[in-house]
Amino acid sequence: MSIFDQQNYTIPEGRVEAVDKVTGRGKYAAEYEVENMCYAVLVGSTIPSGTITAIDLTKAQQVKGVVDFVTHLHKPDVPGFATESLIKESRFGLPIFHTNKIYFKGQPIVLVIAETLEEATFAASLVEVQYQSESFQVDFDAVHPTIPLQEAGKERGLIDAWKDAQHVVEEEYTIKAEVHNPMEMHATLAHWIGEDRLKLYDKTQGVNNVQQVIAPLFKLKKENVEVVSEFVGGGFGSGLRVWPHVLASIMAAKQVKRPVKLMLTRPQMFIGTGYRPASWQKIKIGADNSGKFLGIFHQAKNETSLYERFSDQITRIARLIYNFDNLKTEDALVPLNLNAATWMRGPGDCTGDFAIECAIDELSYQLKMDPLAIRLKNIASSHHPDNKLPWSSNHLKECMEIGATRIQWNDRNSAPNATKEGDWRIGYGMAVGMWNAGRNKTSAAIVMKKDGTITIQTAMTDIGTGTGTGMKNVAHEATGIPKDLIKIELGNSNLPPAPSQGGSTGMSSVSGAVVEASNALKLKLAEYAALTNPKFKNLSPDDILLSEKGISLKKITGETVSYADLWAKNKLDTIVVDATSGPGEERKKYAFCSSAAHFCQVRVNIKTGKVKIEKMVCVADGGKIVNEKAAANQMSGAAIGGIGMALMEEKLLDPKSGGLIGDDLAGYHFPVNADAPIIDVSFIGKADPYINPTGAKGLGEVGIIGTAAAIANAIYHATGKRIRNLPITPDKILV
Repeated sequence: MSIFDQQNYTIPEGRVEAVDKVTGRGKYAAEYEVENMCYAVLVGSTIPSGTITAIDLTKAQQVKGVVDFVTHLHKPDVPGFATESLIKESRFGLPIFHTNKIYFKGQPIVLVIAETLEEATFAASLVEVQYQSESFQVDFDAVHPTIPLQEAGKERGLIDAWKDAQHVVEEEYTIKAEVHNPMEMHATLAHWIGEDRLKLYDKTQGVNNVQQVIAPLFKLKKENVEVVSEFVGGGFGSGLRVWPHVLASIMAAKQVKRPVKLMLTRPQMFIGTGYRPASWQKIKIGADNSGKFLGIFHQAKNETSLYERFSDQITRIARLIYNFDNLKTEDALVPLNLNAATWMRGPGDCTGDFAIECAIDELSYQLKMDPLAIRLKNIASSHHPDNKLPWSSNHLKECMEIGATRIQWNDRNSAPNATKEGDWRIGYGMAVGMWNAGRNKTSAAIVMKKDGTITIQTAMTDIGTGTGTGMKNVAHEATGIPKDLIKIELGNSNLPPAPSQGGSTGMSSVSGAVVEASNALKLKLAEYAALTNPKFKNLSPDDILLSEKGISLKKITGETVSYADLWAKNKLDTIVVDATSGPGEERKKYAFCSSAAHFCQVRVNIKTGKVKIEKMVCVADGGKIVNEKAAANQMSGAAIGGIGMALMEEKLLDPKSGGLIGDDLAGYHFPVNADAPIIDVSFIGKADPYINPTGAKGLGEVGIIGTAAAIANAIYHATGKRIRNLPITPDKILV
């Protein structure tokens, strides 16, 4: 079903947190206030490489309201950073304020603490630092040819087995670095509540992750670190790590013995919370005359920082979608004077898929074969091509067939550069994407009151994906309790533990915990009911139905015990149950994936180089869709991210100064409403029988994996120009 099918269409329900968000009642990390709080501002290095020789705070100290400073020479103890070996063991990344070494321009080296944000900002501008500069390199394109490749994963078959293939495409592909740029900038409010208790209001995609990283650094019990992140204004991967500014705010609060709030500026977001690394790829792919793939050789490199090595695992997706009897993958990292890269929506697979899907498209034209047909012929639809386990479910072929129908694929003129309207060329392109469908151990609790209301609790954050609404829908279906009696509490580490919200595992993980907690609630209520009515003894959760008034038996009409009676006779205040759910033996028997097919129609102006996306169709297999409106939001938002990747997004660096260019929302271009059509989103909607109790699979990644390739392929079909370097800006069209 598509959300655009109008017959019998009803307006989907809103999000559980919607009123709090639009009224301002919901607080984001930077909006919390704590008594006696002060403000902090980071000062970044002005060189990209070298060492600090002196820090002069004289002028900054004269600013009214300045409380203190944190530097590598003036800081509180961080036990986890006490020695060089402990710093390495912590695997924290950049050991902020514990080194005089400069790894990249903008590296935080001083923290100014003041009574107001304005005073801290002004004082930060007066800090003077002297350096011993060293040579540096930030140019990925200049350096990567000098970095040797190495094997990435086990070779399948033989690389020489298809050396005489009738049809071969061998090309190189590059993608510029991209920055997450969520609406909400990262912020942390750190509050030491005594010597051994810490409370953090933090923008993060995983409160338990922050807790687990910070606690050992300060030798605290994990439960003594409370992390609150109830509302998150987008993440896209930027909140999956604990970044240096979080530690900086904690150190500052410890030093001044007051709560400290630190919020990054937009330019600081470019150097403080990661990015999708720039990459180079080379694809060699071969097929016989029928279009059957004979083999693939996928090579890739991505940039990384000097102080930690981050691999985007770009070649991983070569092993996932298609049947390649012969496969070889190689990769390498390119260390540069940059801040650390990290996961960004569809990490690795989004990058690798662009090169593979463009090469397949090119191969289809060489074969004079429909790009849809060559994919349908080679999709690994029954088994995972690498580990050979059968798919629990895989409806990618159905996604492709539905998508082709919705965009009227068969009605297009298949010849490149053939459809013209004045200065405009019109083209169609397609690509597919896939993601390993994961699930993590997750806990949830349900608190029930005598009025029949329940509150579902879990530490998982909702980063805008609709997790809370999905949890409510799952609980309603599992219990029968009306949705207006179900409340949600999440985003606090004091609640039952949950994994980070990322990698398309959120709903897949938490839905199972909600089902198990719902079953536990049913059994607990039946246990109380059985004290006065023996018909409620020895039941399974499936025998029980809950409503707004009481507990009933599904198979025996009229057997109901009201909540009022249960509470009165058992002298109850509230009922609390909890449960934990996670992956099990099914992971040894089946492989799990989410997938999507992307189709688009573009118009390309041959005089200006402008590319306009006229239509975009995304059809996804995400198992059971527990919240269709939010799921469609996920897919359309991801697809728009793919438009940015394809046409405009690039983190620009000056190779002479080592600094960023255009590190704000004016200089860094990404799609706005005018750049994207209304995305036509459809779902297969078939529950996966094994992944979890609900049959729901993740959707966050597959909405972007394949989108950029579909656009690049459509531009080729429109113009006859094959452009293999992203973003495809107007100058590349006009060359």
